[in-house]
Amino acid sequence: MIDFGECGIKKSSARLTKHYRKEDLVGMQVVGVLNFPPKQIGPFISECLTTGFADENGDVVLAMPERTVPNGSKMF
Repeated sequence: MIDFGECGIKKSSARLTKHYRKEDLVGMQVVGVLNFPPKQIGPFISECLTTGFADENGDVVLAMPERTVPNGSKMF
């Protein structure tokens, strides 16, 4: 679940288990994309795209702002 401010809270499916524990993600700001249609991923409907980069092993490292910004801020 990602809080996009005025756009609401959206669900996202991302394979993050190598570098992140669920409890570490709470309160973390990430970069996400909202203008894609919802996508079925197994039994889960993903409502947004969580962005990241593959490390040297192909595991996801999240893209996130360097400083805290208001939730739902647009990327320029």
